[in-house]
Amino acid sequence: MNRPRIFHVPAFAPLRRKSPLPIWLSLLLRVALAFGLIAIALAVHWLDRTGLRDNIDGHVSFTDVLYFTMVTVTTVGFGDIVPVTDRARMFDTFLVTPIRLFVWLIFLGTAYDFVFKRTWEKWRMSRIQRNLNGHVIVTGFGTSGSEAVRELIARGTPAHEIVVIDGRNAALAQAEEIGASVLEGDSTRNATLSAVHIERARAMIVSAGRDDTSILIVLTARRLAPHVPISVVIRSEDNEALARQAGATTVINPVSFSGLLLAGSTDGPHIAEYMADLAAHDGRVALHERKATPADIGKPLSEITTGLGVRIYRNGTPHGFWNEAAQRIEAGDIIVEIVPRLTGG
Repeated sequence: MNRPRIFHVPAFAPLRRKSPLPIWLSLLLRVALAFGLIAIALAVHWLDRTGLRDNIDGHVSFTDVLYFTMVTVTTVGFGDIVPVTDRARMFDTFLVTPIRLFVWLIFLGTAYDFVFKRTWEKWRMSRIQRNLNGHVIVTGFGTSGSEAVRELIARGTPAHEIVVIDGRNAALAQAEEIGASVLEGDSTRNATLSAVHIERARAMIVSAGRDDTSILIVLTARRLAPHVPISVVIRSEDNEALARQAGATTVINPVSFSGLLLAGSTDGPHIAEYMADLAAHDGRVALHERKATPADIGKPLSEITTGLGVRIYRNGTPHGFWNEAAQRIEAGDIIVEIVPRLTGG
């Protein structure tokens, strides 16, 4: 299995974490630092004003010192006021020059952070957003959602093809760290799902943490994308039918699945082990779903050569390998088979 690519720009964005400081306060602190450095230079220039010479009128006033400090810190000066003593020249060399560099770095860094970087990021993300196609959308990056993303990556889905939607900044930061693209928003809203082009997605996983929210997301998604497969986590058995009516392709109840494994273990420890083997990406066998090929048509399910056929779906109806319908595969059938892992033993 090819190792998935994990980016941090080709992961769509560098790790984004909300700053504890508001933007206005961060900007104010930078301005205060710049003026603080200028104030230090101004104070020393004033205390050592006897080392300066005004080539215009010969008198160095406070206004002259303020002017000389500003032009020296921001440029290299104009020659109308110059240092004439060794002490003044050494001060300009070893203190004013570093202050000048720091002030310029503060100004350039502020311009980059608040203008260029934000403009660039906005353009880059809008371009990525426009080009989304064949991606997997995961709504909710809680326990189930995060495990689903990690499992997708482990099974070979490139991280940059996964889009995570969540309303919590901390969860989005974790998703970005894995390498997924993220969108902060409410998945029950049409605008949010339209923003990630759900109609062009390969599949959608819904794990909102609450059954009512998950079902509402499924309803919204199904209206926008009638043909996209939607898998949803439902924790109450009573809500499973509602999720299917809402349009979910697959409904998964983690509590029920745990019960299946526990119940299976009572009939023999290897039954539960085999079920877990099928579900895990690092198991020795895997369930595989595919369309019937011309080579399959006319054969019984038991004679396919690509794996161990266990079920076919014909017009949406499942048929086990023991059913009469499975004794002859037809065009349009969907085959579910057990295949060995590439790394399996």
